[in-house]
Amino acid sequence: MGLTAKIRTRDGWAVSHAVVTVTDMTGTQVLRAETDAEGAVRDATELTPGAYTVIVTAVGYAPVASSAIVTASGRAEIGTVTLARQGGTELPPPGPWTIDPVHSSVAAVAQHLGISSVHGRFTEFGGTIEIAPDDVAKSRVEAVIGAASIDTGNAMRDTHLKSGDFLDVERHPRITYRSTGLTLAGPDRWTVHGELAMHGVVRQVDLDLSYLGSGADPWGGTRAAFRATAELHREDFAMNYNQVLQAGIAAIGTTLRVELDIQAVQGDTLPAV
Repeated sequence: MGLTAKIRTRDGWAVSHAVVTVTDMTGTQVLRAETDAEGAVRDATELTPGAYTVIVTAVGYAPVASSAIVTASGRAEIGTVTLARQGGTELPPPGPWTIDPVHSSVAAVAQHLGISSVHGRFTEFGGTIEIAPDDVAKSRVEAVIGAASIDTGNAMRDTHLKSGDFLDVERHPRITYRSTGLTLAGPDRWTVHGELAMHGVVRQVDLDLSYLGSGADPWGGTRAAFRATAELHREDFAMNYNQVLQAGIAAIGTTLRVELDIQAVQGDTLPAV
């Protein structure tokens, strides 16, 4: 019996300082609990069966209110509540923004042997974001990745990925992405349309983009955070190498899941810190 809930940010981090308040239909508070270090609430207070309102608040985040039904067992399982940064629905100020590679990551995940995943990341990259002042759909993003900076945690595998079987970094040292448009996909979510050039091939690739909010940094600047994902097919970029095992299973999956966690600094240069 009691209340259980998990409080998370839009990019999946636990909110350890959130307060969950439960009121009955008269507006009377019947329960108040704080999340633990894992962003969870587990309160054993028995609640009378019926309808309630659950309000979740946390400093720096927009409050969220929802309805909940307490069953005959006296239990209310709220599930996962996602909080958006305060002001998160307001887009970053217009103008140029510069991607900060120290506080960003460009990662890719591929299936291995049909049963597990291999994770890799690029350690050298940069780019710019231009927020349009009048129509955000006219905003632009450009990024450049050093193909030879691929790092999967295994030197032999990395050498193979840099070879002509895959990235062929000697002939194609750069991977580039240039947006061609944006489409609104929901609150704080956009679809970024653009062209990805990799391994000498240019393809249209859409990014599923979430805007996580913006705020001041310790160095007197303003930063904005984004998370983007996409799926790529290796054969679309002329990377057809594979080793098929006796069971008919490909050693390396042909689909790559791209995961971008981006922090950008307002302005056309990075701060000297």
